[in-house]
Amino acid sequence: MEKFVVNGGYRLVGEVTVSGAKNAAVAILPATILAQGVCVLENVPNISDVSVLTNILRQLGAAIRVIDKTTLEIDTTNVSSCEVPYEMTRRIRASYYLMGVLLGRFRKASVSLPGGCDLGVRPIDQHIKGFEALSASVNLEHGMVNVEASQLVGSQVYLDVVSVGATMNIMLAAVTAKGMTVIENAAKEPHIVDLANFLNSMGADVMGAGTDVIKIRGVNRLYGTTYSIIPDQIEAGTYMVAAAATGGNVLVKNVIPKHLEPITARLRKTGAFVEEYDDAVRVWRDLKRPQKTNVKTMPHPGFPTDMQPQMTVLLTVAEGTSIVTEGVMDSRFRYVDELRRMGANIQVDGKVAVVEGVKELNGAPVMATDLRAGAALLIAGLVAKGVTEIEGIAYVERGYQDIQRKLISLGADIKKVTLPAEPSLAQAL
Repeated sequence: MEKFVVNGGYRLVGEVTVSGAKNAAVAILPATILAQGVCVLENVPNISDVSVLTNILRQLGAAIRVIDKTTLEIDTTNVSSCEVPYEMTRRIRASYYLMGVLLGRFRKASVSLPGGCDLGVRPIDQHIKGFEALSASVNLEHGMVNVEASQLVGSQVYLDVVSVGATMNIMLAAVTAKGMTVIENAAKEPHIVDLANFLNSMGADVMGAGTDVIKIRGVNRLYGTTYSIIPDQIEAGTYMVAAAATGGNVLVKNVIPKHLEPITARLRKTGAFVEEYDDAVRVWRDLKRPQKTNVKTMPHPGFPTDMQPQMTVLLTVAEGTSIVTEGVMDSRFRYVDELRRMGANIQVDGKVAVVEGVKELNGAPVMATDLRAGAALLIAGLVAKGVTEIEGIAYVERGYQDIQRKLISLGADIKKVTLPAEPSLAQAL
């Protein structure tokens, strides 16, 4: 195991380039199975979630060639297995997209319930509702989700809650269904649009992605393609908040500014300056303390839940009292206990956190509880006086490519240290 050791108190200054979007990549990689041919994916983030998915694809029979550090060639012609056991899926929640793609290609799938970050109850009932609407039968047995259909038939699906995962999974299954599928109350996140664009580049007929009604006209076959994944809005937002929190001045490159508008709006409310360019944003703040603001996470185009922990760190050192309301995920405030160890004044009641700003945070040993919490603790370490040691950094590396190197290039003082192995019971005795 490894940990980050952060010596805080340095302003972040310089330029940083954002990698490909994690949340798009983890759906597009499985979607290559639908092509039954060769796909070349560009701007692929070099993160552990991508490594896990490429290993799963190889075990299912795909041939994968690394062209360069951000480009993969994936040939799924010889994929034949429809079973994805727990050993493959336990480390990644996005493995559930394999249900949709295997159902779409083979008309059956057997995939273990997914792993990944523990953010409370995140059921797949809306995924199942969609598959059943397409005339598939679904049953859960010994932790495996078994999905099968003699024929997939387009249908109308109304999602009871706005679900990114369900929207994408139904899209993946519906692209080869007979007739038209209509998904109502669909999620509208940028990575849903990116998945639709990728599927269309393979010959699918997906309309309306980015709105709350998506229409999919099924086709008989999909083909290989070359496609570039969009930049990661959450990685970009993380560096934007880090720049504002440290009173820095950072140019964040390889972004789509429109995707960042909810984050930009909140940062400006805290007194930070954000200047937008064609494919970059510059964020800076003077040395005054940030101003209080209220944040409520909502489905896109609202403030993204994946940016809530990072934004909360900024508010811990703001003047006044801020209210942070979590409108998407359960159990997203578990990182608050770690911030309290650093001197933050935060009270949580259910899905609402009251953040009373303090003049400074102080370094302390802390533990990342999930991916975005880990990023938040990194920002807290950058802001804090003294040294912060962050364990659980494997969570962070699930979603951020080269985050240590990128922060160091902006002037941060971060080291990665290997922890000594825990003694076995026999050794302890």
